[in-house]
Amino acid sequence: MIGRMQDVNIKIPFKASFILNFNWKALKIKNKKTFRLRLRLRLRKKANNSKTSKILKRGRPMQIEMAKRIDQIPPYLFAEIDKKKEEMRRKGIDLIDLGIGDPDLPTPKLIIERLKKAAEDPKNHRYPSYEGMIEFRSAVAQWFEKRFGVKLDPEKEVLSLIGSKEGIAHIPLAFVNPGDYVLVPSPGYPVYRVSTLFAGGTPYFLPLRKENGFLPNLSKLPREVVEKTKLLFINYPNNPTSAVAERPFFEEVVAFAHRHQIIVCHDAAYSEIAFDGYQPLSFLEVEGAKEVGIEFHSLSKTFNMTGWRIGFAVGHSKIISGLGRVKTNVDSGLFQAIQEAGAEAFHHLDTPLPEIINTYERRRDVMIKGLQEIGLEVDRPKATFYLWIHVPMGYTSAQFAALLLEQGGIVATPGNGFGEEGEGYIRMALTVDEKRLKEAIERLKRIKF
Repeated sequence: MIGRMQDVNIKIPFKASFILNFNWKALKIKNKKTFRLRLRLRLRKKANNSKTSKILKRGRPMQIEMAKRIDQIPPYLFAEIDKKKEEMRRKGIDLIDLGIGDPDLPTPKLIIERLKKAAEDPKNHRYPSYEGMIEFRSAVAQWFEKRFGVKLDPEKEVLSLIGSKEGIAHIPLAFVNPGDYVLVPSPGYPVYRVSTLFAGGTPYFLPLRKENGFLPNLSKLPREVVEKTKLLFINYPNNPTSAVAERPFFEEVVAFAHRHQIIVCHDAAYSEIAFDGYQPLSFLEVEGAKEVGIEFHSLSKTFNMTGWRIGFAVGHSKIISGLGRVKTNVDSGLFQAIQEAGAEAFHHLDTPLPEIINTYERRRDVMIKGLQEIGLEVDRPKATFYLWIHVPMGYTSAQFAALLLEQGGIVATPGNGFGEEGEGYIRMALTVDEKRLKEAIERLKRIKF
């Protein structure tokens, strides 16, 4: 220690020098050299303590290191779009926001009135049940049988969710082990991929392409992938492509899942947004489907309740139980007043709601006509409130979305934000009124591309 301290350059203050020069013998230290080294060591310790004290007083920032799993996850697509929108608004740009699927129509009044009444009931101010109120789950089961002809046990085959996104985010945690594959559509809802990564699984992307009706080709999957696959995500009517699936496809999915022991997770959030008399199927309508999977539903689009955060999962009792087991450990259930309002909706409103459908149909027709007149390639959707638009030659999805934003003040979502197979497209949502949609078309006509 003394040998190392000889190389330490510590300035000795005046008082210390005085002691060093005159008092080292009085302290019974054998020689002046030893005394000098001991003094330097003591002064160094005091200096370090002083620095530490100053650091603590100054509040030096702590270095925060994220978990490795976070490094795999890009910023949430729509959060990034929100940042860009705020930046443009600060510049005084009048934006027509067709970027996010958030209905601008109000929640039906009877649902709101039931919430008001339920919120005043003290029993709803306490913790709710984890699985959801039996009144809400029974209302779901009754609606499901009426709408799809599928019987459900409300106690074992229905689970309330804090929005369907929450259930989709948690389902891999119940069934996916590190190294397992999860089949994820591309383009697709970003949460499918992210929830897989959170669980330690590996997303294997299923291309959704126009030539195949935006349906995945399950027959072309590598054998080594299928053998290690735990979950399959599907979503029809589809976000972002607005494609629909018919019974033969769902039958193929059920057979595939049975053959390879894969759990099917069908995201049916847009089942009640369909046009021209079309009624989308439930995956569970197909024979054997309930033996291999579950289906996620949301009240967000059906009843214009995106901000209420209420949805549900239905299907195989053991899969529902697994999801419920995750939920009981990460949340405390859904506010009961909202569940009462949801039950009111299912008991007293027939879906799809005509006023909602008629509004979106008119908006769809305005946009399809205008976009096609401009020369943009877009199919007329049978369901959802999205338009999946092919970008002009010479542009990437991000470049074209940026052009519309910067030169037209029009917010659209770049297709590659939904996965690599979304490159070459943008998505527009029909969630602004007809007047603004017509204005968007006029702005588009002034942009050169």
